[in-house]
Amino acid sequence: MALKFYNSLTKKKEIFVPFHEGQVNMYVCGPTVYDHPHIGHAKSYVSFDVIVRYLRYLGYKVRYIQNITDVGHLTDNADAGEDKILKRAQKERLEPMELVEIYTRSYFEDMDALDNLRPDISPRATAHIPEQIELVEKLIEKGFAYASNGSVYFDVQKFSEYGKLSGRKQEELEAGARIEINPEKRHPSDFALWKKVEPGHIMRWKSPWGEGFPGWHLECSAMSMKYLGTTLDIHGGGLENIFPHHECEIAQSEAANNEPFVRYWLHNNMVTLNGQKMGKSLGNFITLKEAFKKYNPLTVRFFILNSHYRSPLDFGNEALDAADKGLERLHNTIINLRERVNLAKDSSVPPEIYNKLEKYKRLFLEAMDEDINTSEAIAVLFDLSKEVNTLLNSGQEISKKCLEDIDSLYQQLGGVILGIIPKTFKSAQKGEADVLDNVMRVLIDTRNELRKAKQWQLSDFIRNKLTEIGIALDDKPDSTAWKRIKK
Repeated sequence: MALKFYNSLTKKKEIFVPFHEGQVNMYVCGPTVYDHPHIGHAKSYVSFDVIVRYLRYLGYKVRYIQNITDVGHLTDNADAGEDKILKRAQKERLEPMELVEIYTRSYFEDMDALDNLRPDISPRATAHIPEQIELVEKLIEKGFAYASNGSVYFDVQKFSEYGKLSGRKQEELEAGARIEINPEKRHPSDFALWKKVEPGHIMRWKSPWGEGFPGWHLECSAMSMKYLGTTLDIHGGGLENIFPHHECEIAQSEAANNEPFVRYWLHNNMVTLNGQKMGKSLGNFITLKEAFKKYNPLTVRFFILNSHYRSPLDFGNEALDAADKGLERLHNTIINLRERVNLAKDSSVPPEIYNKLEKYKRLFLEAMDEDINTSEAIAVLFDLSKEVNTLLNSGQEISKKCLEDIDSLYQQLGGVILGIIPKTFKSAQKGEADVLDNVMRVLIDTRNELRKAKQWQLSDFIRNKLTEIGIALDDKPDSTAWKRIKK
């Protein structure tokens, strides 16, 4: 088996080989912190979280960088409009950095709730102004950028490979440029590296070209190269970032260093709401905090991972309800498994059980190796659960070690890699499992005695009352099993 990624640059799947053996340098475009994160953010950052988890599972030492954009991201993403941070700060009558702190904290709260691993470094654009100015100076010195009226622009005519990620040709870029030409630019498709500030603009820094602020594209190049070097193994982001953001990153980075900027470009697809892209600019987004009021964050994570990261994901209550029930079924199997561990004794184990465990592990890893196919990997977990449920309901004695090994496999695949299986469940605190199982055995035995006595009304009364509190009974010819269900 070999891990393969779909590389947006080459437009094909490629076997992953890092620049330095055993080490992966990975950068993912982080949030622009002017509002609470929404489902679209969850899609992106859960997807890349699983990629980081899987790389580490495979033994790679991963340095994971995810920036915080706290300046320079303009409202129309094309060198015009207001800075998104500044615009929101003015609306809420806050200092820009005060706003940034509020929404940065909100972002990490929601990412923690989704069980995303924290990045190794979360650099802020405002904390790396010197590095950005230095990069601009280097590009001017090499003839790829020019100063104009206090701003600095990248000259795309000087970089012959501009458009190689998005597939856009220079003629198309010229034709697609705004009718209202910016007189500061030599060519309509040139992009801003540094923007001159107007009087009264709060977010401003001194530079060789006068007071201003960095362009949105500049920050990612400067910060990624500071912490990961001039060539990155993986650069990730949303599909909408390919142009202009990532295209501009490539141009300025490769022009500055004359070497490849990124080996593998990975892009996640978008979340839609009734078929339309979900986004803050469109006003149709659902914040994670709103979603978490109705659904467990792990349900949201499970919902996201049930689709491939490169596939679109349509958000809706029906889809979330289905994900909630699906995750509950998976969790119930594991809860029952762990409760049986407490009651099990050491005994011999038929070797075929372990052969099946190895089969499911192999199928799971094969799915993950195929461009992180989490939906297929989850399907394997459900196939495993069918086997486990059959085993638990078989009536045969199962050794404690066997049950522990099955649980270990769940924790390894569904926990460490996918992050959808917790180490402990709230209902399975120390001692509770034994008590609950003993109570259920008493109730089941009592009901069985009532059935033998043909007291069907009382027998059904016990079943119905258990159903009301979220416990279902499964009558078999020689035994009765119980499981948790959603109330």
